[in-house]
Amino acid sequence: MIHPSAIIDSSAHIDTNVTIGPFAIVKANVYIGTGTTIGPYTTIEEDVTIGSDCQIFQYASIGGAPQDLKFHGEKTDLKIGRGSIIREFVTINKGTEFGGGITEVGEENYLMAYTHIAHDCKTGKGVILANNSTLAGHIEIGDYATIGGLVAIHQFVHIGNYAYIGGKSAVVKDIPPYVIAAGDRASLHGLNNVGLKRHNFEKSTLQQLKKAYRIFFRIGLTVKQASERVKAEVELIPEVKTFMNFIIESNRGVTR
Repeated sequence: MIHPSAIIDSSAHIDTNVTIGPFAIVKANVYIGTGTTIGPYTTIEEDVTIGSDCQIFQYASIGGAPQDLKFHGEKTDLKIGRGSIIREFVTINKGTEFGGGITEVGEENYLMAYTHIAHDCKTGKGVILANNSTLAGHIEIGDYATIGGLVAIHQFVHIGNYAYIGGKSAVVKDIPPYVIAAGDRASLHGLNNVGLKRHNFEKSTLQQLKKAYRIFFRIGLTVKQASERVKAEVELIPEVKTFMNFIIESNRGVTR
C-alpha cells in the first residue's frame, strides 16, 4: 500500500505488506522488510536496510549523512532491526568510514519522538530511548537498556545490558550493565532492581549482583582489587561475569 504522492526510487526493494504514507520519500538502495509501515513525510535516505514489522512515524529522517567533519560522502550504511518503533521527528544517521561504515539499530527498539542516533552507533535488542535523548557518535548500548528523556551521551561511551539512565542525565563515561545512573554528570545509584525483576531475573541472581556492585563501587577499591575480591567472594554466575568483565574492559572508564 503505497500512497500515490510518495516518491520511491526504482532501485528500492519494497517487500510485501509494506505501507508507505503520503509524501514519504524512499531513495536508492533501500530495503524495507515485510509488514513495515512508513509514515507521511518521512525520508529514507540511500543505503538503508529496514527490517520487517517496523513502524516509522511521520516526519522521521532515516539514514541522513553523518554530522561529522571527517565524512566526505563515502558510501556507508544504516541497518534497523525487526520490530522497531521509530516515532515522530526521530533522526538516525548512517555510519562513517572511520567508525566501520555502519550505524545499527537493534531489533525491537523503541525510539520516542525527537530522539537522535548519530553515526556509527550500535544498539542492542529491546532498547528504549525516551523523548529527546541524544546519542553522539560511536556509542554502543546493550540489550534492554533504557535511556530516559533529555539524556545526552558522549561519544564512544558504552552502556551495558539492562542499564537504566534517568532523565536529563549527562553521560560521559561507560555505564555498567544492570545498574541505574542519573545526574549531571551521571553517577551510579545501585542496581536497576525494578527493571531486572520485570525481566524475570532470579532473586539469587540479584543477590550476587548486589555483592559484586558493593565490592566495585562502595568500598573504595581499585578495579584490579575489586576484581580479585569478586572472584574470591561472589558466585561467578554469567551475570556477575558480564558485570565484572564490562568494568575491566572499559576503555573510557566507568561511571562511579
